[in-house]
Amino acid sequence: MTSILSDSAQRVQDFMAARGFSFEVKELSSSARTAQEAADSIGCTVGQIAKSLVFRVKGTDLPVLVVASGSNRVDVAKIEQVTGMELGKADGSFVKEKVGYAIGGIPPAGHRVPLKTILDIDLKKYDVIWAAAGTPHAVFRLQPADLDSLTAGVWLELSE
Repeated sequence: MTSILSDSAQRVQDFMAARGFSFEVKELSSSARTAQEAADSIGCTVGQIAKSLVFRVKGTDLPVLVVASGSNRVDVAKIEQVTGMELGKADGSFVKEKVGYAIGGIPPAGHRVPLKTILDIDLKKYDVIWAAAGTPHAVFRLQPADLDSLTAGVWLELSE
C-alpha cells in the first residue's frame, strides 16, 4: 500500500474528512477492480467487499447507486419492486459523467451529485467491510453501519 494517493483517491479521502469521517483511503499495489481481486488484495472474504454499482433510471437518466456485498449478484427486479424505479444498465461514459469515477473504483459516497443509494442488507453480516475509493487500486475499511451516515442509503434484500 502506498501513502501518496492518486487524485481520485484523494478526492474521496477529502470528501470523507470534510464530513467528519476518519476512514483512511489506501492504495494497493494490486488491483481491486473486481470484488474477488479486492478480497485477494486485502486478505478478506469476497462478501466483505462493498461493491458499488451504478444503474440509470429509465426515462429520467438519473443515476442510482447500489452498494452490494461482493459475493452477491444483484436482483434488479427486487429493487424495482420495492422502489418503483425501472433500472437500466449504465455504461462507462454515463457513470464517469454522472458520478465522477470510473467503473471499478466507484466509492459509496463522494460523487459529483448526491445519489439515491440502495444498500445490500447482507453487508450487515460482517463486522468490517471494504469499499472502493475512487480508483481500481484504492480502498477504505468501514463497518456496515457507517454506510447509513455516509450514504443516506436504504437497506434492502437485493441479491438473487
